[in-house]
Amino acid sequence: MNDNVQGVAVDRRIVPFPTSISAPARAALQRLVGDDGIPLHALYAMPDPTDHDGWIRMKAAVDAQYAASVEGLAGGLHARVETIRTGSAIVHVATPGTIARADCAYIDLHGGALVFGGGQACRAGAQMQADAHCVRCYAVDYRTPPEHPYPAALDDCMAAYRHVLERHAPENIVVGGRSAGGNLAAATLLRARDEGLPLPAGLVLLSPQVDLTESGDSFATNHTIDVVLPGSLMASNLLYANGADLAAPLVSPLFGDPTGFPATFLQTGTRDLFLSSTVRMHRALLRAGVTAELHVFEAMPHGGFMGGTPEDRELADAIARFVEARWP
Repeated sequence: MNDNVQGVAVDRRIVPFPTSISAPARAALQRLVGDDGIPLHALYAMPDPTDHDGWIRMKAAVDAQYAASVEGLAGGLHARVETIRTGSAIVHVATPGTIARADCAYIDLHGGALVFGGGQACRAGAQMQADAHCVRCYAVDYRTPPEHPYPAALDDCMAAYRHVLERHAPENIVVGGRSAGGNLAAATLLRARDEGLPLPAGLVLLSPQVDLTESGDSFATNHTIDVVLPGSLMASNLLYANGADLAAPLVSPLFGDPTGFPATFLQTGTRDLFLSSTVRMHRALLRAGVTAELHVFEAMPHGGFMGGTPEDRELADAIARFVEARWP
C-alpha cells in the first residue's frame, strides 16, 4: 500500500533576508542569526513542563535580561508610575506628563510566553504606552507559572479590568496585549462579556498567542524562519495550562466566540510564528460581525524588528491612530 505523505517536502536551503524591507530591518534580522544561519534563539531549550525548578531559574534569568534591556529606555520614558494592588493583581499605573484625555485609559498586557516579562519590564511598558497615547496606562503585572498557573493570570487581568471600569467609562477604555498579552487581552474580553461586564471601546492584539494548541499553518512554515520565536512554545503552554484543555476558549481565545467584541487592531508579519493565529483570529472576528483591521508586515518576525526601524515606526503610528479613533 502506498501511503501519501500529508505535506510538502522542502529541501534544505537558506531563506535570505529580503531587499523589500528597510536596511535597518534587515540588520535587525541578521543580528539574531549565527554565522551558520541558525537563529540564536533556537539554541536555548525550554525545561520540561514538570521541571518547576528549571522554570523558576529560567524565569529569573529571562526577567533579568528583560529588565536590563529596558534600562536603556529609561531616559526616553517620561510618564510617572505608581504601583498598586487591586484584588489579586499588581498594576503599574503610568501617568504621562501631559494627559490628552484624563477620562481615557489604556490597559497593557505584556508578552513573554505567559511565563516571562513581569516586573521592571512590565513597569516600563506602562510608561511606554502612557507616553505613546498620552493617557493613563494600567499595565497588569499578572502572576505567572510555575508558581501561579492558569487561571491566575486571567484572574489578575479581570481584577485590573474591574478596577479600571470603576474609574473610566467602558467607551473610554482600550485593552491591548502583545504576544502572550494578546492571549490574555482576548480572554479577558471573553470572560468579561460572559460575566456581564461592559466591554471596552477597542482591542489591540499584536502578534497574539491566541492558539496554545499551535494548530495553524505558520507553526510549520515559519519554524526557524522567525528569528525571534524560531520554535514551538508547547512546553510553556503546557506549564501555563496546568492540565486545562489547551483548546478551551479562555486558554486559547481563538476558539472562543468573539461576538460583541469592540473594534480590533491585529498585527503580525510574514515571518511571525503566530502569523496563522493572527490571521485566523481576524477571520473569526469578521465572521462574528466585529470591525477588525489586520496589518501584516513584510518579513517581520514575532514582536517586530526590535524598534528603531521604519517598519516599527509605521506600526506604532498605525496603533496610535487606531487607539485615538476609539476615544469618543
